[in-house]
Amino acid sequence: MIHPTAIISPEAKLGANVRVGPFCVIEAGVELGDGCVLHSHVVIGGPCKIGRDNEFFPFAAVGGKTQDLKYIGEPTHLEIGDRNVFRENCTIHRGTHEEIPTRIGSDNLFLCYSHVAHDCQVGNHIILSNNGTLGGHVEVEDHAIVSGLAAIHQFCRIGCHSIIGGCAKIVQDVPPYMIVDGNPGATRGLNQVGLQRRGFDEDDIKALKSAYKKLFLKKDGNLATALSSLKADRPASHAPVKHLIEFIECSKRGISR
Repeated sequence: MIHPTAIISPEAKLGANVRVGPFCVIEAGVELGDGCVLHSHVVIGGPCKIGRDNEFFPFAAVGGKTQDLKYIGEPTHLEIGDRNVFRENCTIHRGTHEEIPTRIGSDNLFLCYSHVAHDCQVGNHIILSNNGTLGGHVEVEDHAIVSGLAAIHQFCRIGCHSIIGGCAKIVQDVPPYMIVDGNPGATRGLNQVGLQRRGFDEDDIKALKSAYKKLFLKKDGNLATALSSLKADRPASHAPVKHLIEFIECSKRGISR
């Protein structure tokens, strides 16, 4: 089902049951999986490989050229999984270098005017709210929520099951399972309600709450000391706490503490 006003390159590949609405543009090098829906005025640039059952609302611009000034014109890529929703006016850019595409997983929701910059690596079941912005090279783990008007600095990492408050300025990594808010962003507490909604075991939640207190509430020691203490404690035996420790130890920009 392709509207007669749509412009589709002969070098684009469309899967079965794809619907393309009025005034959409699909450029060369785009691959659209089965069941994708473009409502109207959607622009998809290539090279770009998109999975099945993705939905694009009016004026979404997906697969555009990187804004990175280091870009020298080589073919770069965007890869998108399945069942994502891209609402009005959101923008998703390709990578800067041929060997590293911008990647987006599956079952994500990108609300109006949200932006995913070049080279971002976005997981699954993520919500990027209205005007939420991911700078270049940002990594987002599964089930994270970025609230409206929040801005994430380049090269930051967003941990799984975390939530970032509205209008927050994120300049360091957001630890998994936590609530981060403010300007600059700081860890405000455990995302307990979110964890309960996603079926986390109560023992794991208690262990994460204990880890939060040790890592983020004590003011008399540095983070390395708190990590060492946490590793020797009983909560460290729980899988979510282990992931929290590993995430912090791998941080290059530091943690929003």
